[in-house]
Formats: sequence, C-alpha cells, structure tokens
Amino acid sequence: MANVKPTAVTTGEVRISYEHLLKPHANSTQPNAEPKYSVTLLIPKSDIATKQSIDAAIQAAIQEGMTTKWGGVKPPQIPIPIHDGDGVRQNGEPFGAECKGHWVMTASSKNRPEIVDINVQPIISATEIYSGMYARVRVNFFAYLNAGKKGIGCGLGPVQKTRDGEPLAGDVSAEEAFGGFAPPQTAPGYSQPMYPQQPTPPWHTLAYPATPATPAYPQQPPAPFPGAAPANPMINPLTGQPYAQAAGSVLGI
Repeated sequence: MANVKPTAVTTGEVRISYEHLLKPHANSTQPNAEPKYSVTLLIPKSDIATKQSIDAAIQAAIQEGMTTKWGGVKPPQIPIPIHDGDGVRQNGEPFGAECKGHWVMTASSKNRPEIVDINVQPIISATEIYSGMYARVRVNFFAYLNAGKKGIGCGLGPVQKTRDGEPLAGDVSAEEAFGGFAPPQTAPGYSQPMYPQQPTPPWHTLAYPATPATPAYPQQPPAPFPGAAPANPMINPLTGQPYAQAAGSVLGI
C-alpha cells in the first residue's frame, strides 16, 4: 500500500527497544516533560528500502516545515530523529550493544497507538508487548519550532508485532533474584528479629547457680557465750523466766 502522506513511512521489520506502548512515559532528562507513548526502533542497516523511505520522508517534512513553521527559511543545521547505532549518543556515550548494525530512531505520540498481531488483530495481553520483540511500525515525520529550537520529530502510529524476540529489559525471575536466602527468625507481625541471636555454647560448658541446701532441722539461735549480752534482755538467762519488775525499780535489779 502506497503512503498517503510523503512524510509517513511504514517500516520493514524492526526491533523494539525502550517500549512505552501501553502506558505514557515522561522523559526524565527533560524538566516538565509531558508523558507520551513512545518506542525506540532498531532498524537493520541491511533494510536499505526502509532507510531510503525514512530519508525521503524527512526531506518532505523539512520542505513542509519551511512553509508552515520556519517562515520560508531552511535552518542551516536541522536535528533529525534517526541516528547511527554504531556511533555515539548526543551525550557522547556509545549506544548499547543491541544497537550495533542498526539505525536508531525514537517515535512518540500523545495518543495510545493501535497494537495488532501478524493477522492485524488487536493484541489484548500486555505480556505480549515488551522491549526486544519485533514489529512493523507506522511513523510520521514533522517539523517543529519549540522555544526557538527547530528540527524534525517522529510521530508514532500503529504497531504490528511480527514475532517474539529476546527481551531487552534485563529482568530476572523472583527465584533468580531471591532464591537461597534464609530469613531471620521473627516475631509474628514484625519484620525484624525479636532479639539478637547468639550461638549456644556446648552444654557441658554451661555454668548453673548452686542450689542452696535445705536444712534438715529448724535452726536455733546460737547459745550465748560467757560475758555476752543475753539474746533477749527480758528473759533471765539463769532461771529462764521473765524478769519481775517492781514499781520504780530498774529492770533486772
């Protein structure tokens, strides 16, 4: 099917990276960026036909921009959205290994794109959509003038998944992430150990307090020795009888 607009392209099979097709995402490198649906396309350099179509569509967007955005003047330097995956990013860092041998291009839209399978039937399951899958994508190039900056952007249209691929997200399973970890003993309802756990020493090294012996007979107070004061000054030690105290007398006299 021929493109209706000279600025639009339906790609050949590309690989999907940085996928945000189901939920809008805001670019963290741009302050106050508006959340958008977006995806990065890895276009094989062997797909010469798609690259030629993209180049032609970008030139058509530049001509359109001169008329509608840039006052009839072509800017001397026009940023375009397609990059060489064998080169470096705008910040000077190299592209990821998955970009080698590809042209790299990001497309975005405020509206959620249609996502269909190889039979052009809507894909319902979110698990079918991920970074690393292969697809054909409809894109549209446009000129922009934003805060004095001029360039060409890439709009995102419908996406057709063609086949599965190795995921690029780098996720691991729960078993791989947490397997083999033994949690500490905890009290019910708490996430921390009740007390610091100390190793128990061998039983034969434990010291136990001695049990006091129980006396066989009731204990009696010791007998007074000669010259000692009586244990009870009210008892005569000779008779064993209480002292008799006359009126006005001194006790024991």
